[in-house]
Amino acid sequence: MSATRTAVDYEAVIGLEVHVQLATKTKIFCGCPTSFGAPPNTNVCPVCLGLPGALPVLNKPAVEMAVQAALALGCQVRPSSIFARKNYFYPDLPKGYQISQYDKPVAEHGVVEIEVNGVTKRIGVTRVHMEDDAGKSIHEGFKDSPLNTYVDLNRCGTPLIEIVSEPDMRTSDEAYAYLTELKQILEFCGVSTCDMEKGHLRCDANVSVRPRGQEKFGTKAEVKNLNSFRFLKMALDYEIERQIGVIEEGGKVVQETRLYNPNTGETASMRSKEHAHDYRYFPEPDLLPLKISDKWLSEIKAAMPELPAARRTRFIEQYGLRDYDAQVLTSTRELSDYFERAAKASADPKLAANWVMGDLMGELKADGKEITDSPIPAENLGELVTLIAKGELSGKLAKAIFPKMLATGDAASAIMEREGLKQISDTGALGAILDEVIAANPKQVEQYKSGKTTVMGFFVGQVMKASKGQANPALVNQMLKDKLG
Repeated sequence: MSATRTAVDYEAVIGLEVHVQLATKTKIFCGCPTSFGAPPNTNVCPVCLGLPGALPVLNKPAVEMAVQAALALGCQVRPSSIFARKNYFYPDLPKGYQISQYDKPVAEHGVVEIEVNGVTKRIGVTRVHMEDDAGKSIHEGFKDSPLNTYVDLNRCGTPLIEIVSEPDMRTSDEAYAYLTELKQILEFCGVSTCDMEKGHLRCDANVSVRPRGQEKFGTKAEVKNLNSFRFLKMALDYEIERQIGVIEEGGKVVQETRLYNPNTGETASMRSKEHAHDYRYFPEPDLLPLKISDKWLSEIKAAMPELPAARRTRFIEQYGLRDYDAQVLTSTRELSDYFERAAKASADPKLAANWVMGDLMGELKADGKEITDSPIPAENLGELVTLIAKGELSGKLAKAIFPKMLATGDAASAIMEREGLKQISDTGALGAILDEVIAANPKQVEQYKSGKTTVMGFFVGQVMKASKGQANPALVNQMLKDKLG
């Protein structure tokens, strides 16, 4: 009898299906708005309600956003793709079917590069296809009271793309890194806000386990509707452990759809897993095949923004940033845009990076704000850095001016002029301060003259204190050396 195997004897096989709401102003097949937070069942019309005789008309900007996303993921865009009806019945799907794409999606065969624990790995993207969203069911009730379900059809017809990965991930950390990189790419493209709280990014995870070294996949379970990165990782860790436990106890993993309960930290069976034939796919009779010409594709490519990986590389080469700093500063498109404006307005991009990542982001985070809420324009932060780099402003004085910039939004130069905070570089004025400091500290003077040169820092500190941080540090150092001999 073989010895009992442990978790290290197994490996997981993970693939993700990510549903992304496109950032169009109107729905995919009608002119209803996609705005979030409207009163229930107000952003609807005969098309998205599936009323008889209402015909869908494809939204061109939705197609262009889908193609942009596909190109950003390195996919091959099909010159011709076909919409299909995916039939199933649910209270928030009034048509009784979803318009999606089946055997001929808009794009296929892409790749996303991730890094986990210093190791780079390429995750394949099987396909990107377009579809419309269903509505939303809202359940209300408790153990001892009736369960009421309300249906809000505002989301019906919202344009989505579904990004299906290859089963190339082996750990929850890899899945987390893949979803993070995917979200970042889509945000940089501007095709989606990826706001998970508003349902703009949702994820289903297919996971199975197999003995380490075995090529054949195990039986997979699908964990549906994971709406946060943390829940994705927690759900995968639990499900991997659950499946290993089933196998080790002599059971068999069942192919099924499961839901993750963040309150218990467990997944629970929802229904047996559907197969493609259960949906009775057939071509959508009310929509012609989607044709993407070479000319149209070229126009979409020309409008593509710089992607995160390319921007990270450029920041390192152009501004001399460390790899870590470039990673942080390209975490969102808004942050990278802000830094670049600050860097271009400054005399020291690396120092600008430190101020953005440290002082500015620290203050914004403490106030619960994003970089887009910064009261300090990027150009003003760049000016502050320039004043420091040119020796016109000491670091200590800059730290005193920075809160005033946050409070008023004014430029550092304007605050310095208004409050008389200019750096003192006049040798006569500095000489008088130095003489007072030297006279008041004879013991330290003797230490310096006896060879203890580290005491110079003490003198500089005393001068800066006496000048209220306004003395020019470089000039102070030189004058002290001259005076102390």
